[in-house]
Amino acid sequence: MQRIGVFVCHCGSNIAATVDVKKVAEMALMEPGVVHAEDYQYMCSEAGQAKIAAAIAEKNLSGIVVCSCSPRMHETTFRNCAERAGINPYMVEIANIREHCSWIHKDIEEATKKAVILMRAAVAKVNLNAPLKPGESRVTKRALVIGGGIAGIQTALDIADAGYEVDIVEKTPSIGGRMSQLDKTFPTLDCSACILTPKMVEAAAHDKIKIYTYSEVEKVTGFVGDFTVDIRKKARSVDMDKCTGCGVCSSKCPSKKTPSEFNRGLDTRPAIYTPFAQAIPNVPVIDRDACIKFKTGKCGVCSKVCAAGAIDYEQQDEIISEKYGAIVVATGFDVIKLDKYDEYAYSQSKDVITSLELERIMNAAGPTKGHLERLSDGKAPKHIVFVQCVGSRCSDNRGKSYCSKICCMYTAKHAMLIRDKYPDVKVSVFYIDVRTPGKNFDEFYRRAVEEYGVNYIKGQVGKVCPEPDGSLTVYGSDLLDNKQLRLSADMVVLAAAIEPSESVRQIATMLTASIDTNNFLTEAHPKLRPVESPTAGVFLSGVCQGPKDIPETVAQAGAAAVKAIGLLAKDKLLTNPCTAKPDELMCNGCSQCANVCPYGAITYETKMVMGPGVREERYVAVVNKALCQGCGACTVTCPSGAMDLQGFSNRQIIAEVDAICR
Repeated sequence: MQRIGVFVCHCGSNIAATVDVKKVAEMALMEPGVVHAEDYQYMCSEAGQAKIAAAIAEKNLSGIVVCSCSPRMHETTFRNCAERAGINPYMVEIANIREHCSWIHKDIEEATKKAVILMRAAVAKVNLNAPLKPGESRVTKRALVIGGGIAGIQTALDIADAGYEVDIVEKTPSIGGRMSQLDKTFPTLDCSACILTPKMVEAAAHDKIKIYTYSEVEKVTGFVGDFTVDIRKKARSVDMDKCTGCGVCSSKCPSKKTPSEFNRGLDTRPAIYTPFAQAIPNVPVIDRDACIKFKTGKCGVCSKVCAAGAIDYEQQDEIISEKYGAIVVATGFDVIKLDKYDEYAYSQSKDVITSLELERIMNAAGPTKGHLERLSDGKAPKHIVFVQCVGSRCSDNRGKSYCSKICCMYTAKHAMLIRDKYPDVKVSVFYIDVRTPGKNFDEFYRRAVEEYGVNYIKGQVGKVCPEPDGSLTVYGSDLLDNKQLRLSADMVVLAAAIEPSESVRQIATMLTASIDTNNFLTEAHPKLRPVESPTAGVFLSGVCQGPKDIPETVAQAGAAAVKAIGLLAKDKLLTNPCTAKPDELMCNGCSQCANVCPYGAITYETKMVMGPGVREERYVAVVNKALCQGCGACTVTCPSGAMDLQGFSNRQIIAEVDAICR
């Protein structure tokens, strides 16, 4: 029988206001194996931990139960405390009487009763606990960054500057991401390319950074410190070593009818193209779906005009396998599709555009060379209406329930730039709320209203109707004046919601990372571990984790880099000892556990099995403890009951259930 100590935390008033903590401590003394019980206001504090250590020494405790908050918050704290006091850290159990009890109950009697039950279950488990010892695994001192936008670039630069090798994998032909499509940035209105391009050049020139563009992550195996990643390097049909970036091939290409992805489909590009002037690498790629040579075999103009002989029609996709110690996800975002918002006439009129399309129109390298004009007839607009929150903060299933965070600011930016360059153009903004939570953000918005005369209208647009003369009639409401409005506009700009890149679900599946209902990657803890994924060794950078602006993205990129560096700086890692353990005498070799293991930790081998009355070769399960994450999927799948989980064995779980049902 164990000698168990039970320590009940008040957590200030978080627990004590709803749970009679002294009664919980008194009831603990009645449980089998419990030789000591006490309560304290803040058990996680230095004084609280000192009480635990003193009790361990004085009462010769072999295990402890801490009735406090979630183990996600302080399990490591109390395990370290126990280890310093001479107890194996895996002889510590947390009874979560805060999140599971006090926070969800109002009646003290009911909450106390439940807290006692949770304490009993934890004590029952400790009575069956056994000391566990973590193993060790090596660390590959190399990092992978998935995504080559500003988040990925900044993360890679920070890791590389610390002396570690970094690979950037970007699915498009150039790094730069969404920021490369912007004209100006808020709240300083400085040139986006002027900020981004030096970062791109620095990443390309860094001796510790290798960039894989036009490439995608194909497969991820392994575990923290030792990931194996297969990268599909798609065929550019252009030899990157030979190409000089002269651009003759693109200018001579006869197939020029493909919508330009970089310009959001507002103009067309040739079949062999470089996304934008500052692209890195400055090497074109052939779009085989649009190329006449690949479709009919009859063109080949680009090959004929290429003086460097860089065109290679026979080039094939290449699979590159590399090992990494840490992976940073920086997959970025895209604008939602507006096919469900036909009331705004986006699909009916060329003059109804998104804010990102307006960025390209206002950019000197954009489809109109920076001139503000209607796409339908090329005329200069006299009145532009901006519509906020299109798809953001939606109560129906068409859009997103969250605020996209950046829309209020970039709309103010667009309005100011238009009024500054074209003072005769009238600008109206329909908004629900103006949200400007950032340094100098509210001042920026006030400038748009007070200095540039932008007309902000608190209300929503119900419908946009294209008229026969080419104008647009906007029907909306003014909630402050309590009236309905009918405005005639030349252009309507929709501040569409942003969402994670469409590839994020596939990436999350490969990394066994968690995503929320909106497909944003979930952090390990929103406050204490905001850039770490629940999957060890996987870190989050940028908008893949949630909506944010460029300064916030760069800050998070640096934070993710620091976490990755902290991992790469270690030579060895301690592995979780709470792993699956097969009973070879009971295993029948059915392979069902291997089929359900999400980490690929279970294989099968032919081994000599010896036991009471058994001495024979069998095909049995073998668990790689470095790969196993202790999820328990195999234990519930095993039809013969041969698979068990150390630290959470079937006996321990049943004992907890029995204690709860007493």
